[in-house]
Amino acid sequence: MNWLIDLISRWAEKTAEGSLLRRGAALLRQYREVINYLFFGVLTTLVNLISYFVLTRLFRMDYMAATALSWLLSVLFAYVTNKLWVFESRDASPRAIARELVSFVGCRLFSGVLDMAIMYLCVTVLGLPDGIIKILSNILVVVLNYVFSKLLIFRKGK
Repeated sequence: MNWLIDLISRWAEKTAEGSLLRRGAALLRQYREVINYLFFGVLTTLVNLISYFVLTRLFRMDYMAATALSWLLSVLFAYVTNKLWVFESRDASPRAIARELVSFVGCRLFSGVLDMAIMYLCVTVLGLPDGIIKILSNILVVVLNYVFSKLLIFRKGK
């Protein structure tokens, strides 16, 4: 994804000063990290869904076991993509990887439990519509996961 942003930026730099295209390229560069986070978040979701359906339909695995395994696969995929392409953490020492991975999984567990708690409270206890609550809860979870990753897990200068 970075290569595409760089390609567009270089191409747009050749346009007239102050052009809309040039300003758009500047915004792409400015928000590169967020764009990458959202792009790889979509891919992570696909890893989760595809692995779930392969495990349940092709391998006839129990849906709860498949849910757990597809969550694990998607978290590992998200860790690698977030480390390398979103936050560009280049420390490959075993200690750094262990610290990042434990922090990443811990934060994802926390946000997953928070998502479940919000769903239980709002849907079961308060009787609110599950679809709307799920969307709102997921927005909160995505924002929290980004903040956790940026401030706690893949800190610059570590």
